[in-house]
Amino acid sequence: MNIRPYRHIERRKSRMIKVGNVFVGGDAPISVQTMTNTLTTDINATLEQINLSAEAGADIIRVSCPDKESTQALKEIVKLSPIPIVADIHFHYLRAIEAADAGAACLRINPGNIGNIKKVKEVISAAKQNETSIRIGVNAGSLEKNILEKYGEPTPEALVESALDHIRILKEHDFHDYKISVKASDVFLAVAAYTQLADIDNCPLHIGITEAGSLRAGTVKSSIGLGNLLWSGIGDTIRVSLSAHPSEEVKVGYEMLKSLGLRRRGVTVISCPSCARQQFDVIKTVQEVEQRLEHISESITVSIIGCIVNGPGEAKETDIGLTGGGKGTHQIYVNGITDHIIRNENVADYIVNFVQNKIEQRKLT
Repeated sequence: MNIRPYRHIERRKSRMIKVGNVFVGGDAPISVQTMTNTLTTDINATLEQINLSAEAGADIIRVSCPDKESTQALKEIVKLSPIPIVADIHFHYLRAIEAADAGAACLRINPGNIGNIKKVKEVISAAKQNETSIRIGVNAGSLEKNILEKYGEPTPEALVESALDHIRILKEHDFHDYKISVKASDVFLAVAAYTQLADIDNCPLHIGITEAGSLRAGTVKSSIGLGNLLWSGIGDTIRVSLSAHPSEEVKVGYEMLKSLGLRRRGVTVISCPSCARQQFDVIKTVQEVEQRLEHISESITVSIIGCIVNGPGEAKETDIGLTGGGKGTHQIYVNGITDHIIRNENVADYIVNFVQNKIEQRKLT
């Protein structure tokens, strides 16, 4: 389908950096990230989460490195990971150096929090030697004491000032392969901080609403905040922070990007909320179809509408459409055009098989 002019989002012009083999910023696709929640020293459990997240579509994944044992384990994890690893470092500069030497594609640090300039210089040197990028991770919950004293509380200006202080340190040491995040759990605070920062520095922005909450509440909260930023063209890589399995963060991230036409991956189901006019169990059908087609990475749109009121119109906008027609019959559409009628079929089984066959046909052409 052609993209209408009113559906086009003009992305902010940022410079491009690399996180392993993934480009971030510039005209690269907006990458989707998540973070493991296993003990990094448990290599098998950590790799299991990484692989599940990669299968869900994660482009990049972050791993905690709070101690030397974790950075030692990181070396093996990096070797076996199918996607680039970001090492999460907070206060100890040696962990950052160890992680870079272990093959981390990126370090998540706050240069101002890891010690004096000599230590920062050592971290930057290790990052340069290993071609490791850096993410400056500013968070409203852990702002520097002097900045909190200046502003009295976390404000957009406080987050931006913290970010700029860290940027200055990197630039003074001729390091430019960095991206920035200015996260907060408050949607208004985060959006305002990112919006201000986007006008000041052209580096890639990693956007997120931190500590967003549970799967449902966090999805809503993140969608409001990140949706606002993405719609404004702000954001080069995203992480949806949820109290859920990392792969769920990835799935939600893709749904956001798909909703805005910024990336397309997997099956997108357009379905009605169901009502008394429905000719089959729409809710159950949609749940089953989404679950059974969750493994598909190819982009395809499917409309599942319970009756003929809106069904034909929605089908015109999708690759495959199903509309309840009454008396056990259902109309199937392909590329918006009426194709055939099915009778007394298990609707979920039919759509799942039809979609899978359609994708196989695409591969052969």
